[in-house]
Amino acid sequence: MLHALRTGTGRRLLEAVRDHAPGEELALATRLRRDHPADLVAAALTMARLRVRARAKFGPEADTMWFTADGVEQATRAPVAAHRARRLVAAGAERVVDLCCGNGGDALALARAGLEVVAVDRSPWACAVAEANAAELGLADRIRVVRGDVTDPSVIGDAGAPGTAVFIDPARRDGRGRTFDPEAYSPPLSRALDIARRAPLAAVKVAPGIPHEALPPDAETEWVSDGGEVKEAVLWFGTGAPHPRRATLLPGGHGVTGDGSPAPDPRSDGAHGVVDRYLYEPDGAVIRAGLVGAVARIIGARLIDPRIAYLTSDTAVRTPWAAAWEITDVLPFNLKRLRALLRDREVGTLTIKKRGFAMTPEELRRRLAPRGPNACTLVVTRLGDRPLVLVARPPVEPGGPDGASSPV
Repeated sequence: MLHALRTGTGRRLLEAVRDHAPGEELALATRLRRDHPADLVAAALTMARLRVRARAKFGPEADTMWFTADGVEQATRAPVAAHRARRLVAAGAERVVDLCCGNGGDALALARAGLEVVAVDRSPWACAVAEANAAELGLADRIRVVRGDVTDPSVIGDAGAPGTAVFIDPARRDGRGRTFDPEAYSPPLSRALDIARRAPLAAVKVAPGIPHEALPPDAETEWVSDGGEVKEAVLWFGTGAPHPRRATLLPGGHGVTGDGSPAPDPRSDGAHGVVDRYLYEPDGAVIRAGLVGAVARIIGARLIDPRIAYLTSDTAVRTPWAAAWEITDVLPFNLKRLRALLRDREVGTLTIKKRGFAMTPEELRRRLAPRGPNACTLVVTRLGDRPLVLVARPPVEPGGPDGASSPV
């Protein structure tokens, strides 16, 4: 059916169903079936829905691409794939074997970075779609699609040749949905690591929530966020990275590295329970990488509580690695007292953030019932076993003029 959709008739049909409202689908399908086969109409409607979902990852280009449902679910967001491709080029790659290529989104990014790509998948549908995308976007001369089992050495070819890199994106979904056990990936993580270690340069994509105890000690692990959302973790082999962990923030490309050593413990300097003038919440990639301590040392801050990833300092620092607020009030959590404070300040627009606190922001907002023309941020957290509320306002924009941390 993919071939039929790529014909002139199929493309006109896709144009006719583009951006239709869900409530109009039945009437639209009924009308189109008068002039087109029912299975072709159904395929066009399915592809239109997949393209809408894929816009979050590929932007407007999704409207000209081809997808399978599983492929959209697992596809890498385009800016993240481009970042990974740039790292491979910077590390000396000239060719990449893209294993478990899916719909070919990563292969497209690799080819656009100037690399020759062999894209491999065992699914005939995935291979057909990857090949169609390469042709659609003018990259067929740089991407060769091969159907095969990625664990078959004959499919991988000479991955150990100089200038050749391997990228592996194991499937992390099964018939029941997303799997969080690395050995339930397809191929299992242990098998993917065996393949990666045979190449001079390799990257293995894993879930960003992978347990730290599952990280191989001979790899650099990079957590990547895009627009504040943690999107993936990648195990890198052959980069010669001096530190085992890295957090990268897109779109700016800001990176922080380290070994996961902890942030300064507030109990060690007698500051336990003390909140300074400014509060910092590190980016999710920094937190997942265990690099809160590295960011604390960069910006001269310390933890409020040793178990919670909030930092505090008396200095306002413009930094890409953490959002910052100026603290106006620090008080024990008490609904009656907090409701009175918001009423006195005529706060109606309320942003609620929380860590280490059981009540959801939605439930807290309902119980506070804020009203008024003013706005503020509430940060609900804990100091030891005591719930605490910080009333705050944002003091600085993230990121200095050169992308580094700088005082304000």
